[in-house]
Amino acid sequence: MKPIPDGAPDADIAEIAAGQHPDPFAVLGPHPCDGGVVIRAFAPGARTLAAVFADGVRYALDARSEPGFFEGVCLGKPVFAAYRLVAANEGGAWEWDDPYRFGPILGEMDDHLLVEGAHLELYRRLGAHVLTHEGVEGVHFSVWAPHAARVSVVGDFNAWDGRRHPMRKRVDSGLWEIFIPDLGQGVLYKYEILSASGDLMPLKADPFGQEAQLRPSTASAVPGVKDFAWTDADYLAARAPNDPRRAPMTIYEVHLGSWRRGDDNRFLTYDELADSLIPYARDQGFTHLELLPVSEHPLDASWGYQPIGLFAPTSRFGDAEGFKRFMDRAHAEGLGVILDWVPAHFPTDEHGLAWFDGEPLYEHADPRRGFHPDWNTAIYDFGRREIANFLAVNALYWFEQFHIDGLRVDAVASMLYLDYSRKEGEWTPNQYGGKENLEAIAFLQRVNRLVYERYPGALMIAEESTAWPGVSQPVHSGGLGFGFKWNMGWMNDTLRYVAQDPAYRRWSHHQLTFGLLYAFAENFILPISHDEVVHGKGSVVGKMPGDEWQKFANARAYYAFMWAHPGKKLLFMGQDFGQTAEWTETRSLDWHLLEFWPHAGLSRLVRDLNHLYRAHPALHARDCEDEGFQWLVVDDEDNSVFAWLRRGGPDDPPIAVVVNFTPVPRPDYRIPLPAPGRWREILNSDSHDYGGSGLGNFGEVHAHPEPCQGQPASARVMAPPLAALYLILEPEAEQGI
Repeated sequence: MKPIPDGAPDADIAEIAAGQHPDPFAVLGPHPCDGGVVIRAFAPGARTLAAVFADGVRYALDARSEPGFFEGVCLGKPVFAAYRLVAANEGGAWEWDDPYRFGPILGEMDDHLLVEGAHLELYRRLGAHVLTHEGVEGVHFSVWAPHAARVSVVGDFNAWDGRRHPMRKRVDSGLWEIFIPDLGQGVLYKYEILSASGDLMPLKADPFGQEAQLRPSTASAVPGVKDFAWTDADYLAARAPNDPRRAPMTIYEVHLGSWRRGDDNRFLTYDELADSLIPYARDQGFTHLELLPVSEHPLDASWGYQPIGLFAPTSRFGDAEGFKRFMDRAHAEGLGVILDWVPAHFPTDEHGLAWFDGEPLYEHADPRRGFHPDWNTAIYDFGRREIANFLAVNALYWFEQFHIDGLRVDAVASMLYLDYSRKEGEWTPNQYGGKENLEAIAFLQRVNRLVYERYPGALMIAEESTAWPGVSQPVHSGGLGFGFKWNMGWMNDTLRYVAQDPAYRRWSHHQLTFGLLYAFAENFILPISHDEVVHGKGSVVGKMPGDEWQKFANARAYYAFMWAHPGKKLLFMGQDFGQTAEWTETRSLDWHLLEFWPHAGLSRLVRDLNHLYRAHPALHARDCEDEGFQWLVVDDEDNSVFAWLRRGGPDDPPIAVVVNFTPVPRPDYRIPLPAPGRWREILNSDSHDYGGSGLGNFGEVHAHPEPCQGQPASARVMAPPLAALYLILEPEAEQGI
């Protein structure tokens, strides 16, 4: 061994050994010197260390002042020569490829696009990726931590010792990276971060981690690299030209962890759910599944609305490949899949994004904008380009990598208003003195624009509970750019109405008619969601008054009212068969209830409603246009009867809907109609098939040219108790419409 002409300064060695050096690549690895290369390495626990080159030449490295630090000159070797390090102690020997001999993988364009907030494929560059670099297989790790003094990758592979793999900092962007040879899929890891003030942060999961450890463990996992063999090209091609406003959309909202459980109350896997949930939803006639958030989250009781790993499908049900198989199976069965997406807030669990590099980074630094008092969570800094880009990239990631059909964006109202759930003095106004969160608005507009530009036929849906104008209007028209908005006002009004004893409904008649005053101001989805069947609210059937028969009759009438009302439909799992207990995420739905007639009947009704809605354009083609709706009976408060007409295109037969919200049959009830002739009864929610009393119109009614309430014809119908009728004009009687 030739004497080292320029040994590493003792101060540098001490900082490396203490895990405090700001630029480990300036010290460790190969460095040119006269006549060869000097190699420095830190190998805690080693008594000896040698560099072995590809040609078999071995150079012993000398121990320096700190235990585990070695260096030595290798004569005649260029700085780019490949070598492995071989260590030994009393327990044996081990070897590895030196991570500090490899050059960077990220480039100036990555730095530039990150800082500009324009790196739309950032998930391909940050996080952990198995790849071959400079002819060697390993894993590239990269993370954004601009305030950090040092960032290291830690895991079982280095005894969770942050001194062993400190990363290279890219000063222009605050990105840190390292390529570690010999690692592969499934390796667990976190980031150890030393703050600018010298504090060691709690170990952090990877913000771009694409797989995660099963809770309560919190490490990220290196994902695999194999290309998934998608079979849904035809489905995606058919989706692209589709106008969702004109298409049928009935959404089955599902919490994967409690739809059904396995033996010993275990979670089903993505594959098991594909084998059971997808055929069920298809057979029931739903067009879409909407999944409560599947992003990794630490707490089951949050239902996924407190996500930590935005890029990782939760490991509760398997790995990312399993979720891809689920998606592919859904598309094979003609089912779309919408994911709940949560950019409004994030939890402050110590392994997550909060104070990620020792300072506010993902969250706004001012707690009046960066902390949510309702949920005890942090709020993203939408005004910081890197953060807005992080979230936008995440939205695109689910479409690109998992072929999802849409995102339902949670808690949009909390993003739009700076004073949301805050008292005077607890919020700061925008630059114009207003309460609108201009940065969040711009973020939502950008995400919607990007999704619709890149994924034709996709769905972007807002859960927005206020009267914010233009939620589902295009960005170029000043709107937020969503395709649809949940109609929370309709949901609240109608549930309050049906929860009343029928004797008092006459005084609340307006709760079912008021929604039509604004039904076409937005592209609406009518949601009976998970939020309506938890926290003491009971189930839908449980909200209904009366004995068991009346409860289920009320529910059947309500669902039939909903399916015929303008707007797309959403029903939370369990409500499709009349779950009587309030929903809990801790166990399966009560599927045994389908053995009993009222539950089986309600299930059959939901199935028939879905199939009728899909089969008849009059019920869906003009859901978002006022031309598709006309009141026939709007003011019969005394009888609590409503009737209206639904229309599709000019060649589609209209459908008349009659709903009687009292337990009193209304025989010989006169309804106005737009044309005389035979109107076939295609649905009667009081049918024996659904558990009803069987009153009806023997399959049809005949309208006569007797004008009534502005219509040229009318008919006498039996309006069954607590029931709805759908009547379709037979084609041969279309003349005169």
